[in-house]
Amino acid sequence: MDITLDKKNSNEASIKIKLIEADYQSKVDEKIKDYSKKANVNGFRPGKVPTGIIKKMYGKSILVEEINHLVGHAIQDYIRDNELQILGEPLPNQQQVDNVDWDNQTDFEFEYNIGLVDEFSVDLTKKLKVKEYAIKIDDKVIDESIDNVKIQFGTMENPEVSEADDLLYGTLTSEDGEIVHDTTLDPAPFGKTDAKKFVGKKKDDVIKVDLNKLFKDEAQRAAHVGKTADEIADMDGAFTFTVKNVNRRVPAEINQDLFDKTFGPGVVNSEDEFRSKVSETIGQNYKRETDSWLIKTIQDKIIEKTSIPLPDSFLKDWLKVSGEGKVTDADIEKEYEIYADQLRWNLIVGKIAKDNEIKPEHEDVLAATRAMIGAQFGGSGLGQLADQMDSFVDNYLQGENGQNYMKMAEQVQQQKVLDFIKEKIEIKSEEVDLEKFKKIVQN
Repeated sequence: MDITLDKKNSNEASIKIKLIEADYQSKVDEKIKDYSKKANVNGFRPGKVPTGIIKKMYGKSILVEEINHLVGHAIQDYIRDNELQILGEPLPNQQQVDNVDWDNQTDFEFEYNIGLVDEFSVDLTKKLKVKEYAIKIDDKVIDESIDNVKIQFGTMENPEVSEADDLLYGTLTSEDGEIVHDTTLDPAPFGKTDAKKFVGKKKDDVIKVDLNKLFKDEAQRAAHVGKTADEIADMDGAFTFTVKNVNRRVPAEINQDLFDKTFGPGVVNSEDEFRSKVSETIGQNYKRETDSWLIKTIQDKIIEKTSIPLPDSFLKDWLKVSGEGKVTDADIEKEYEIYADQLRWNLIVGKIAKDNEIKPEHEDVLAATRAMIGAQFGGSGLGQLADQMDSFVDNYLQGENGQNYMKMAEQVQQQKVLDFIKEKIEIKSEEVDLEKFKKIVQN
């Protein structure tokens, strides 16, 4: 066997393999003999089928199978032994494969295209500056959150006449009578003029509506008439809505029952404690959002400052092949830059980890898994589950044939690298209100 590397540029190459008959024939003969001992062929006793018959019946498929096996292992061994850092998987020259004459050839040549990681360096210094944000929690935000909680745990009444913010249950009927569907309408998101149409209404009242105007989102229109988006693509929005029932949300009272429903029995015992706990919960939610934004900012900045040329043409071919017919050229063009940046980030993380000997230790993986499982329980009942936590952790990490462990180890390494990066660069903090933070994210 002769195997060579043909490097086209710094990040694209092909591996060429030449086989002569001596490289594979003994294995093929061995398999043919093995088949003859196991095959059931009419006219021959089991285990007594002549090898000539087996060769005639199965020789070609055995040859193809053995050569594919031999070439596949040779490629992987060559990549490993030569410490090639490849992207994706080797792609065979399909035209060459299609032109193989399996019936007559004894010598074979195969070519596999590969994408390589070009040399690059990551510069982590205080010159690299990013900004993190802390969202201010004022009384207005706390009051709005408490109002939402009161609605969430409130009750529903059915008054005779509707008022602003009431929900109306009834029947939507298209002007041509082809569509008749019962649904609940919430006028709150409608414009002021349209929302007023639903105030002062009672059972059996009929309201003329234009669904195309009320619901800009096609999926919402479809859901309210019990159809799919495709079925209403050309639908006339002219409908009537016949009121069947008025539903009014009645907010819950601020009392111990609300405290217990929101945070668990006995966690909060007064309105002051309730406001404090709501503020703490909002802070935790905001912290998750600002942390996510900081991570994205760090990633974007380092990707921007780190030059990593990629074998774009090869990667697009590989994405299409690995998509097994489910991914189009248009899909790849649309999503490729997102994929390429994620790939660059993974390469950066791997290099930083290697250069600085950052590794996901077993205890780190266990701790991260405990934290994940604890978060899934939302903190409730963890005291009673403490004795079983080790069992939960072990069961999870052994799941999916060990893939769960690898996934958690990768998450731990990503976090360790991020922590390392944060120590090396300059991070400036700024406190902003929620609206300003939303604008920052949108821009």
